[in-house]
Formats: sequence, structure tokens, C-alpha cells
Amino acid sequence: MGFPLLGIRKASFSANLASSKGVNVPKGYLAVYVGDKVKRFLIPIAYLNQPSFQDLLSQAKEEFGYDHPMDGLTIPCTEESFENIISGFNDC
Repeated sequence: MGFPLLGIRKASFSANLASSKGVNVPKGYLAVYVGDKVKRFLIPIAYLNQPSFQDLLSQAKEEFGYDHPMDGLTIPCTEESFENIISGFNDC
């Protein structure tokens, strides 16, 4: 038996690290950075259990290891691909 997941929260930020400093992440969420323009998404931590999101985590590990260039997790895919992947999670 599952429970409905909250949707993602999206905030646009430039690649400038200074703009992401001091921004709070609500309890139960994780900040991830996606795409060439480095969009910041706040996703529910429940998404971490999704197989397709775990594939994204594996790709991030292969590309960056555990040293991500931003203060949060950087996902190496386009913003559109990321949104397509996580759009199905709201149906869980």
C-alpha cells in the first residue's frame, strides 16, 4: 500500500554558487541540480526509492563521483529528461 507523493518544487537559479548559498531545503526534500542552465529542484526524498531515479543517481556517481560541483546533488541530464522521469512519480 502506497501513499501519495508530494510534487517537486522547482526554483530557477543561475550556475553561480552564490545564488544557491543560504537557501533552505524543507524537511523531507533534497536539492538536486539539473541541466545546462543548472535548474534547482527540491524533490521529496521518497523519490530516492524509485528505480528510474536510482538510475539517475548511478549516472551522477559515474560522472561526478561523490564530489559534486554544487552544494546539492548534480544530475547529469537535461531538465526536460529529468522532468519526464519524475513526472510519473506523482502517480504512485
